[in-house]
Amino acid sequence: MVEINKKKKNLFERFANWATIATGSSGAFITAFGIIIVWGITGPLFHYSDTWQLVINTGTTVVTFLMVFLIQKSQNKDSKAIHLKLNELLASHQGASNRMVDIEDITEKELDQLHKFYVELAGLAEEEDDITCTHSIDAARENHTTKLNHFKTKPHYINARKNQSKKSNGTGRS
Repeated sequence: MVEINKKKKNLFERFANWATIATGSSGAFITAFGIIIVWGITGPLFHYSDTWQLVINTGTTVVTFLMVFLIQKSQNKDSKAIHLKLNELLASHQGASNRMVDIEDITEKELDQLHKFYVELAGLAEEEDDITCTHSIDAARENHTTKLNHFKTKPHYINARKNQSKKSNGTGRS
């Protein structure tokens, strides 16, 4: 059963890849443009009837409907590949935060919080006298350790760690 499903997936995957390439080609555009020209030329022959108009409307609707799913599949695949490449870069860079790996899976609210953090960080960086000034990894680690040790004594940090601990043990309520 698994082998049959795998073959079906491979067949659909191959078809989707082929269709994406084919429909994004110059030949596909020229073909579509040619169909519109032929349709327009045949207007007087069919006296611009409702059926004549219905043919192009139905055809374009069906093609558009199918293309939406094909484009979405292609976008999903590209997006996943880009995320994996970015995750690899983050994971391989010693100074990068591994918390950013798979960040696309966090909530919109959490993304907004991170965005605010980086906006503030950028603002602080702009206050530097020398825009080309960089900080070493060691300085960043020392800064992080200092901040972390400071926050470990704060009630909001202690409560957050307790809540996280309860959730991971399965005792927390959502």
